[in-house]
Amino acid sequence: MYEKNVAEISNLYSNDKKYVKNSAKKINKQKIIIKERSFIYYYIFVKNFGMRIRDIDKEKLVVANAIDQIVQDGFQGFSMNKLAKACNISVGTLYIYYEDKDDLIQKIGKEVALEFFSNTVKNFSPEMSFEEGLWIQWLNRAEFTMKYPKKVSFFEIIKHSPHGEIILNSTNEFSDFRKIMTRFIDKALENNELIPLTFEVFWSIGYGPLYNLLNFHTEGRSMGGKPFTLTKEMMKEAFQAVIKALKP
Repeated sequence: MYEKNVAEISNLYSNDKKYVKNSAKKINKQKIIIKERSFIYYYIFVKNFGMRIRDIDKEKLVVANAIDQIVQDGFQGFSMNKLAKACNISVGTLYIYYEDKDDLIQKIGKEVALEFFSNTVKNFSPEMSFEEGLWIQWLNRAEFTMKYPKKVSFFEIIKHSPHGEIILNSTNEFSDFRKIMTRFIDKALENNELIPLTFEVFWSIGYGPLYNLLNFHTEGRSMGGKPFTLTKEMMKEAFQAVIKALKP
């Protein structure tokens, strides 16, 4: 009788252990399912309503660090993981703002290009005389380059990459800028204010000297390591030489 009772108690205990173990497994499985569902719901929410949870300050930090890294290391040394680490955020956070690395580069490139072109046509009209209009262009380009040297370096890298044409063809603002500049040049030719030149030659003469001076200014030194700071007087001196070369 005693042995029978012990056996029954042992069986009950064993069954209880199995029940508890199975219950624990079910609970853990349910927890996993809940976690998986939560992740799926979060992913769907971010993809569809990501704009609602954007952090503007964090987004500005991402843009600034992306520009820094691409200017310093180029496209080859740039990655989403490296960018996330520099911003002290998770890689997943980047995908709230951008679909992938190419999307990030193109969106930031478009933002910088729009800022640059908008500044370039500030106080400018294609109906201005050639000399007046070109001088305004010089002043605007110099101001932007001196104020945002890293953005200009970033834009130059983007412009000479496969991303360049994608960005420049992505919005009407860029085609509008081309139309403004085309009208300005055509009018100068019609009014005999400019000698006929191929576009590349015109750009090299019209803007090349300015950007050489701006490069010296950004580096803080000129030929032979001589300390250099660009002044308005130097710009005017170079500009007058350019006008003499371009006018009939």
